Amino acid sequence: MSEATQAPGIAVCTQPVLLESERQRCEVWTRVMGYHRPVASFNIGKQGEFAERTHFTESRCKQ
Repeated sequence: MSEATQAPGIAVCTQPVLLESERQRCEVWTRVMGYHRPVASFNIGKQGEFAERTHFTESRCKQ
């Protein structure tokens, strides 16, 4: 995409925001049986179950 065809006010980043040496692992927590735990501490079966979960968006009520 040339600069002439870019929309005004939109910047195109050509370099990564973080260097690989600046990255760190993201810890994911979830609620299990009424309390929160990090997913990394789950056993292999529970980690597989967590990976199979599906997300949904609740639709609004019709009035």
